[in-house]
Amino acid sequence: MISKTVTSKTVYIQTIGCQMNVHDSRHIAQLLVSLGYEQTPFLETADMIIMNTCTIREKAEQKVFSFLGRLATLK
Repeated sequence: MISKTVTSKTVYIQTIGCQMNVHDSRHIAQLLVSLGYEQTPFLETADMIIMNTCTIREKAEQKVFSFLGRLATLK
């Protein structure tokens, strides 16, 4: 029998907004886990970064642009 090492990919999910956004982020995480992803608390080492936010509130939009600016340093 040949043993195969499975390397899972990691995902970091940033949620900005209301309780519905938190609920949606949990749902996204569950779907990605079923596809072989592992959720990580470490933004710097994530293979995938998802930002889940509200588009109704201007403050949430400002937070997204600020977060995107911080992500630029990871390139």
